[in-house]
Amino acid sequence: MRLGGPVFAQNLDPVAWAAAVRAHGYSAANCPVNEKADDATVRAYRRAADAADLVIAEVGAWSNPISPDPEVRRAALELCQTRLDLAERIGARCCVNIAGSRGSVWDGPSPENLSPDTFDLIVETVRAIIDAVKPTRTTYALETMPWIYPDSPDSYLQLIEAIDRPAFAVHLDPVNLVNSPRRYYENAALLRECFQKLGPYIVSCHAKDITLSDQLTVHLDEVRPGLGGLDYGVYLCELSNLPADTPLMLEHLPDEQEYRLAAEHIRSVAERLHIELR
Repeated sequence: MRLGGPVFAQNLDPVAWAAAVRAHGYSAANCPVNEKADDATVRAYRRAADAADLVIAEVGAWSNPISPDPEVRRAALELCQTRLDLAERIGARCCVNIAGSRGSVWDGPSPENLSPDTFDLIVETVRAIIDAVKPTRTTYALETMPWIYPDSPDSYLQLIEAIDRPAFAVHLDPVNLVNSPRRYYENAALLRECFQKLGPYIVSCHAKDITLSDQLTVHLDEVRPGLGGLDYGVYLCELSNLPADTPLMLEHLPDEQEYRLAAEHIRSVAERLHIELR
């Protein structure tokens, strides 16, 4: 597997960007340009990534394409389509988004989020995104979430079957699936279930951690890898069974020091288990 994360330096040319990613010890990276980049620029970054043996893991399309607001939904659909096109042009493993939300917060809970009608809307929306671009080199993936589909391995399999597009793939963020004390304490079994059921479809993963506090009623908080209860031994063992270029991307940390500590923890677990981490 490949470990990756963000580069904080701005306005780097392609060669300098690739060197900065490698200087952090990463072999995977997020897309360094947005959809406004012309084809020559995109090709230059692609060549720099290839020369440095870097995988471009994902192009983010963070938006709400199932919003109840028609204008928000239209703009989000357009963004997802242009970002998927960018992923295709630059050869990223996926364009990733969450499914969205039927509430007022684009990534928040709603009483409608887990309804059959919302499931059908997600299917319709993902098909519209993929069919507009027709990618052949990349995929469109939904990040797993605690309160919107896909919220479990089984609901992800149901989406894969219903969407019925070869370009639809899995982006696994197991921390986002830990939405109860049972899943927190039994996360090793949850991880194994995810890889057993979704392994052939996984194109990219996120690296985070989670804690459960003793404050009523239930409080789960995202933390730096190594500071929580996620079983990274199981996570890395399962990841090591996927193709060697599968990226594990660090995210949601405030500064380079925190990313360095997170990467050190993951490398230490991999070393202890004799797992190759590129």
